[in-house]
Amino acid sequence: MLSYRHAFHAGSPADVLKHLVWIQVLDYMTRKDKAFMVVDTHAGAGMYLLSSTMAQKTAEWATGIGKLWVQPLNEIPEAVARYRTVIADANPGKALTQYPGSPWISAHCTRDIDPLRFFELHSSDAPLLAQALRFAQKRTQITQADGLAGLKALMPPPARRAAVLIDPAYEDKTDYGKVIQTLRDAQQRFATGTYVLWYPELARRESVELPERLLKLGVPNWLHVTLSTQPPATDGLGMTGSGLFIINPPWTLPATLEETMPWLLKALDESGQGDYTLDWQIN
Repeated sequence: MLSYRHAFHAGSPADVLKHLVWIQVLDYMTRKDKAFMVVDTHAGAGMYLLSSTMAQKTAEWATGIGKLWVQPLNEIPEAVARYRTVIADANPGKALTQYPGSPWISAHCTRDIDPLRFFELHSSDAPLLAQALRFAQKRTQITQADGLAGLKALMPPPARRAAVLIDPAYEDKTDYGKVIQTLRDAQQRFATGTYVLWYPELARRESVELPERLLKLGVPNWLHVTLSTQPPATDGLGMTGSGLFIINPPWTLPATLEETMPWLLKALDESGQGDYTLDWQIN
């Protein structure tokens, strides 16, 4: 399906969790001098104006980055402050006017030696992505194609180091099975890569069962974190939160999230019934 446009959801609590953790992954990868490849399977438009019709229609950013934007930097956890700084770098003035997507964040937080490989299937978003990434165009390759299928050809990467972000819209129920197969195949091709899978928390059976199916992949090193900030809809529809399942996470990430998640829940919880979970196995 091609109806999904991330502009409706840019800067939401789900984006906050995804991008805060993604920045931690990228920062960890850049500690080594050796280059690594960044892959984003569902890249989107790269940058989103919060005054746009789509962003204003849902105003999800007001419940996410909007709440964090007003927090004093010296009173928030280090990982939140780092995330806030990156978002501020995407805004030329002091006001919060636009929100960067994960491709812009990837380009901003990596080095000239790190190749960027982005997939975006939507015909409207692909050219916008190219425009948003002009500052890193020499090391950027944008392919208008299905990223889940395209990832296969990139693994293993030449430098044998990679950080991969997988975050489909899950509008099609088959996406859940596809991400499992994609991770299984990627592990066979390149077992030491870091794979970050985002998923929505929905009442849908496929969403509820996904974490258990991911654990059954049997990878030795993983981290699973979720954040729920919205009350369940009375009709059983709608997203209450989101989760990330990370294969080969940075060994520093559990301690970072143990400090960050309680604060983040308190800052973003809309319902008074919110919650977070954090589990990992790192050998």
